[in-house]
Amino acid sequence: MTRMSTEYTGGGDPRRTIELLWGVPGPPRRGPKPKLTVADVVATATRLADADGLEAVTMRRVADELGVAPMSLYTYVPGHAELIDLMLDGAHGELTAELPSTGWRDALTAVAEDLWRLYHRHPWLLQITTGRPPLGPNTFAKYERELSALDGLDLDELELDAVVGLVIGLVQGTARGSIDAVRLARRTGLTDAEWWERSAPVLAEIPAADGANFPRASRVGTAAGQAHDAASNPEHHFRFGLARILDGVTLLVERR
Repeated sequence: MTRMSTEYTGGGDPRRTIELLWGVPGPPRRGPKPKLTVADVVATATRLADADGLEAVTMRRVADELGVAPMSLYTYVPGHAELIDLMLDGAHGELTAELPSTGWRDALTAVAEDLWRLYHRHPWLLQITTGRPPLGPNTFAKYERELSALDGLDLDELELDAVVGLVIGLVQGTARGSIDAVRLARRTGLTDAEWWERSAPVLAEIPAADGANFPRASRVGTAAGQAHDAASNPEHHFRFGLARILDGVTLLVERR
């Protein structure tokens, strides 16, 4: 079983990474005109990640896909660390839909829904830790868009940032659960319902696992399992959690 790797943004050379993100040309190069562009490299790496996860994105693999020698790839992107920042910023460029003008709740809901769909289009995004976010135009625009959903609310800067962070954290966590559930079903060849059909009779043979010993877990777990046809439903948790965050922001503003 292949282990999912974790990558980190901000691990490359800061100057060259920022220059690449913003399209600042590097130093002049001698020789023939380049066959490729940085955008070609990023697009190919993204396609590989979409198909096979970040594990597939090596400089050699990207070079092979582009039909160039691996060393020549470094003339476009200095290394793997810079490439990760470029890929993430490129994916953020997909978040451009106009937000609803019917109020901040609708706008922030649209932000969350768009991010949920982005993670499902590019599951590899959830393999990247962004303690140092890419300082690129698309990532800046993403944050600007998220904050714009809260225009008009009586919140200070730290509160605005915290609300955005709460929503993003919720979407990341629940999207990861959703994607992992699909991967697990493919890997095991069993749906959640089929897994439970096999597991329940065995569990019933264990006296200590009787519902009398775990009354709350048995009652709530049975109700949730019947409702979701699975042990959990990440999409339900996403929408329920988002509604509670919005309710909390509403209460915070009303108390002002």
